[in-house]
Amino acid sequence: MSLHPETLVPSHFLWDFGDGVATITLNRPERKNPLTFDSYAELRDLFRALKETPEVRVVVLTGAGGNFSSGGDVHEIIGPLTRMDVLGLREFTTMTGDLVQAMRDCPQPIVAAVEGVCAGAGAILAMASDLRLAAPDAKTAFLFTRVGLSGADMGACAILPRIIGHGRAAELLFTGRNMSAEEGERWGFFSRIANDVRAEAQALARSLADGPVQAHYITKQQLDAEWAVSIDTALGMEAEVQAECMTTKDFHRAYEAFADKRKPEFKGD
Repeated sequence: MSLHPETLVPSHFLWDFGDGVATITLNRPERKNPLTFDSYAELRDLFRALKETPEVRVVVLTGAGGNFSSGGDVHEIIGPLTRMDVLGLREFTTMTGDLVQAMRDCPQPIVAAVEGVCAGAGAILAMASDLRLAAPDAKTAFLFTRVGLSGADMGACAILPRIIGHGRAAELLFTGRNMSAEEGERWGFFSRIANDVRAEAQALARSLADGPVQAHYITKQQLDAEWAVSIDTALGMEAEVQAECMTTKDFHRAYEAFADKRKPEFKGD
């Protein structure tokens, strides 16, 4: 799938692109932006395509109508799942995991702007983003156990403990309770709380898009790649990628700008 950001017309969400920042808005506000089989697949395909879309430097992910996402649609996903055979169920759970994998594999930093309800698969989308900002009313719940499912969904048992710690992740995944915005900020799930969280997310994305793009891509790549390696191995990996980053024109421009006491201009090359 090739992506032309200026002309993309998605079927299941809103898309806006300008000056390097793409904004994905989950858009079923009357139902608090639930996901369906088709919207899962379209989001997966979009994040896969972003690997080949250098025009997009940063992605903002949000929801319409004052909520982020209520997760899998009860009638369009949960009901049909109860009637599927094991093969069909595995195809679905593999697809949802592929969406998280695509979010982690796309090089662009993803900024989640979370308002209101952020539950189930919606909480996973926020978790799989690189940076998360919250509105004061944000309520995040990994509520899988409340519908008889395990907390081991879409990478939650791997990723969530790395963000907030094992014990806190275990509590949320066992109980399915809401995590408030204040609690999420205190635990490190959210980096900040903002009254106008969408504007704050756009400002953050804009600052990242104006920065050294290749350096940001390497940072995202290494944050994932170094999860499960020793410090010795990580040091070697970072030596390689940082030396590569030092060959970019952005690095040389930054040196010249600092030497001339002016602000560097990054062009992503």
